[in-house]
Amino acid sequence: MADSASLLFNPRTYDPEHFDPETRRLLRATVDWFEARGKRRLIEDYRSRAWLGDFLGFAAKEGLFATFLTPASGAKEQDQRWDTARIAALNEIFGFFGLDYWYAWQVTILGLGPVWQSDNADARARAAELLAQGEVFAFGLSEKTHGADIYSTDMLLEPTGDGGFLASGSKYYIGNGNAAGLVSVFGRRTDVEGPDGYVFFAADSRHEAYQLVKNVVDSSKYVSEFRLADYPVAPADILHTGRAAFDAALNTVNVGKFNLCTASIGICEHAMYEAVTHASNRILYGRPVTAFPHVRRELTDAYVRLVGMKLFSDRAVDYFRSAGPDDRRYLLFNPMTKMKVTTEGEKVIDLMWDVIAAKGFEKDNYFAQAAIEIRGLPKLEGTVHVNLALILKFMHNHLLNPVDYPAVPTRLDAADDAFLFQQGPARGLGSVRFHDWRTAFDAYAEVPNVARFREQADALCTFVETAAPDEEQSRDLDLLLAVGQLFALVVHGQLILEQARLTGLDEDLLDELFAVLVRDFSAHAVELHGKDSATGDQQNWALGAVRRPVVDAARSARIWERVEALSGAYEMGQ
Repeated sequence: MADSASLLFNPRTYDPEHFDPETRRLLRATVDWFEARGKRRLIEDYRSRAWLGDFLGFAAKEGLFATFLTPASGAKEQDQRWDTARIAALNEIFGFFGLDYWYAWQVTILGLGPVWQSDNADARARAAELLAQGEVFAFGLSEKTHGADIYSTDMLLEPTGDGGFLASGSKYYIGNGNAAGLVSVFGRRTDVEGPDGYVFFAADSRHEAYQLVKNVVDSSKYVSEFRLADYPVAPADILHTGRAAFDAALNTVNVGKFNLCTASIGICEHAMYEAVTHASNRILYGRPVTAFPHVRRELTDAYVRLVGMKLFSDRAVDYFRSAGPDDRRYLLFNPMTKMKVTTEGEKVIDLMWDVIAAKGFEKDNYFAQAAIEIRGLPKLEGTVHVNLALILKFMHNHLLNPVDYPAVPTRLDAADDAFLFQQGPARGLGSVRFHDWRTAFDAYAEVPNVARFREQADALCTFVETAAPDEEQSRDLDLLLAVGQLFALVVHGQLILEQARLTGLDEDLLDELFAVLVRDFSAHAVELHGKDSATGDQQNWALGAVRRPVVDAARSARIWERVEALSGAYEMGQ
């Protein structure tokens, strides 16, 4: 049975022995670089909005990005591959020490997506060489007027008659746009109408026709606005044309949005060490703050939610790595990691902040930046609403039409996840099929709150069969999003249970976690009941789905002991 500290990332004890030697070395070297830098310097760089030159210099020296972000098809070194398991581990480390570092890495991943999906061998070789040189990348998709609505792009490519183009237009909210050796830019031809006119091409931020306008945020993250003015696009720069360019954009986001969940986890872990340590040593009315029942409940809820985030995300990695043309279940679990895990992260921070109160504002703590940065993750790579709407496309098949699949094992092997760059057309989501979600619940039928939550999940199936939104309600996104939250909880619980079985998580912790999920389901059911367009049948169903968690004071006390043990377990050196 794992103790509380071993379930959370702790730089003092971290040893990723489940990875190959080079991955293990690089992960540990990254942790050591941050630890040597120290908390004071880390916070001062954040407050002064310093560019990440020192960090990128370290990453270049160690070959960190080149090793982790060069797929085997472009590899020149033995340990280079695209391995989602170790990418997730690095996301967590970056989140733990500062989201600015994660962001430079994340937008490099997005910038590489169209390149690694391209048949342009020259562009792929150029990207591999730039990675080897320690360069970062950028993803030139969104625009100031249209956001990420790629149907409406105003980046225009005028044909030059020799197979190339002159590109003119602007892009907005483009990370690393100040320094990227290669920017993957999405635009459209002026001489071709419709989807056939789309083009993805490679640009260099150092070119004279590339005009950097500004950093649009007040942060070390350089989230740029840039303009191209008759930028020459040679045939060797073209990554995708037509519908393939559109698919490359969406499939890149499929790869990139997954990274937000583990970054959120890292933020919450560092903040939790600070919060529990502070609360345990703060005396109020003659007693430690942690002696108050509401404080214990809030910190315990924060802890079990964080454990749930980790369990879900770790299991989602397995489905990503095992995906293929005939198994696209990752297309549901991906927006789940983006939407559900990151919003859970917000709840975790809020619960802890309610406990530590004014301490959460202090400039010498990590928590102050955690409270700010945790807000951004649910809003990047598509808002919560966009991803909830996407999740709903899978609800009927997931809940009611399971099919048999071979069991997906834990995927920590040193393999290249080549399919992520061979996803094919970005459509057909309604035809994706899933294994039976009930199997994961059946394995823990004796755990009281798992059984109680199962009642609610079964009730949701009844809702879909008997009271699902009709055609008119299906245009009411406000109502649909409430339904989406209920479905997301079922999927969240399913993967948590699968990972709990694979890792031998003890049932006390699982029971306490599902007590929280029962309360969440009830709250979303009540929200559905109150929607303006909810029918009488839907209102009755919603109230009938409300459940009270099974209370066990002894169990809750045992989990609290684990939370309390986090006090003093880690503090970053000065």
